[in-house]
Amino acid sequence: MNETTDPGARPVPARMLNELVYCPRLFYFEWVQGEFADNHFTVEGQAVHRRVDRPDPGGLPAELPERPFEVRSVTLSSQALGITGKIDLVEVEDGKVCPVDYKRGKPAPTPEQAWEPERVQLCAYGLLLREHGFSCDEGVLYFAKTKTRVTVRFDDALIARTLETVQAALVLASQSQVPAPLRNSPKCGSCSLNALCLPDEVNLLNGETARAPRRLVAENDDAQAFYVQGQGLRVGLDGEQLVVRDPDRLKVGEARLEHTSHVVLMGNIQMSAQALHAAFGKEISVCWMTYGGWFHGISEGLGHKNVDIRRAQYRWADDPARSLRLARRFIRCKVANARTMLRRNGEPTQRVLDALADAVERCDGAESLPQLLGLEGNAAREYFGAFSGMLRPPPLDDRPWTFDFALRNRRPPADPVNALLSFAYAMLTKELTLAARRVGLDPYLGFLHQPRHGKPALALDLMEEFRPLVADSAVLTAINTGAVRPADFKLSAMGVALSPDGRRSFLKVLERRLNEEVTHPVFGYRVSYRRVFEVQCRLLARHLGGEIDEYPEFRTR
Repeated sequence: MNETTDPGARPVPARMLNELVYCPRLFYFEWVQGEFADNHFTVEGQAVHRRVDRPDPGGLPAELPERPFEVRSVTLSSQALGITGKIDLVEVEDGKVCPVDYKRGKPAPTPEQAWEPERVQLCAYGLLLREHGFSCDEGVLYFAKTKTRVTVRFDDALIARTLETVQAALVLASQSQVPAPLRNSPKCGSCSLNALCLPDEVNLLNGETARAPRRLVAENDDAQAFYVQGQGLRVGLDGEQLVVRDPDRLKVGEARLEHTSHVVLMGNIQMSAQALHAAFGKEISVCWMTYGGWFHGISEGLGHKNVDIRRAQYRWADDPARSLRLARRFIRCKVANARTMLRRNGEPTQRVLDALADAVERCDGAESLPQLLGLEGNAAREYFGAFSGMLRPPPLDDRPWTFDFALRNRRPPADPVNALLSFAYAMLTKELTLAARRVGLDPYLGFLHQPRHGKPALALDLMEEFRPLVADSAVLTAINTGAVRPADFKLSAMGVALSPDGRRSFLKVLERRLNEEVTHPVFGYRVSYRRVFEVQCRLLARHLGGEIDEYPEFRTR
């Protein structure tokens, strides 16, 4: 118990010792990289701790009175032990103290009636109490589900295991390599970080298992984007709700924070400091766009804390050979998905299909980024040359233009189809920028698209494979179902633009596409496109960090 630690190292929370014994990878994500996510188990645990999380005034006295008493939420720390912790409850009787740790579940079916991670965490509390001069020989685990108390004695074996875990935590925290995921472990299914860790996916890609990944169930998957468009609107906070008011202070919209994934402000819209603080506290990003739909920027809280991911990204971006290898995969997948879109929805000639198939094959032989971009440009001309064959709009309004499409143009778009495509790509850029930031990647440093001030190059890289599947598909659906009609567009000296009603209608179509479940071509489970973006970003981060050999393309069949 007299072991000392590096005086410069930050003490490890006792609850993190629990995580380390349970799964080193979970400990690394939560303690070293600052990742956390809730699931129903963690929410239940927070409810169990609600009462004991309120500290008693005065705390634990240095001199213990003779009468029995208890103190809630006692925080202790020891630089010598390298541990810190907040004890749920400390019971005092006969001059001895006993830490009590609240658990949401029930006793373990083992002789000790408690799993090792729980006993190590409890022992760490006991060591902290001893370090502060109290007599402490045992602790109690209180299981809320069965209202059962399980006594844990702090014997020499448990103390040695606890101190060993502290040293292991400090060593692991000093490393930049993420521990390998558990293999086919039942622990992963109930872990709140499953969707961040991707244990089954990483093991499958590395050939560590042939077992198909379990379906990905992510935290807060019901959260939706909150779009606010207009001039002079103001977004404020009312309790746990974002409230939108017009210039006359009339309420025109609202959204609960817990049901919001991110906020999109389109136009000259103000957002109060209180609303921004509340959003940042819930890790909700705020996207700023022009009234016409150009993506301008993002406001968020402290951002992702894991600098190692960005350091790996910068090393790759500085290596032309490795950047080219990734760029080939982005373009190859984009062209393959474009070809699939034409086969499914249009009547392309065999020549066009052959030209796109040839471009897919030739991507692997591209020896430079300019050569690869040349292949991509030729493939895009073939694809958009056949794009009109996928347009089958219902009877149109009496307007001076229709949904005819001859070629891709932009800045400004000259016709309604190009206006829709440009808006869809801006929305897709926003989605991939958010996904990259959530994972800890720098959205402004890409491998295919080269850095340029204000351009989210990595987001543009990552969205290549999804342009046909998400953006183009949403445009075709909006036109072919009549969700957007010629009357929803305005012609001006700046080109053709969507009206507010047209944007609103198209955003509904795009949101349905983003939330539509699709079978992942590599892992076989069904997951929404919006969740796929985050999965692909996390897999890219794993690739950049050396955890998996190749970035897996999202190539639909």
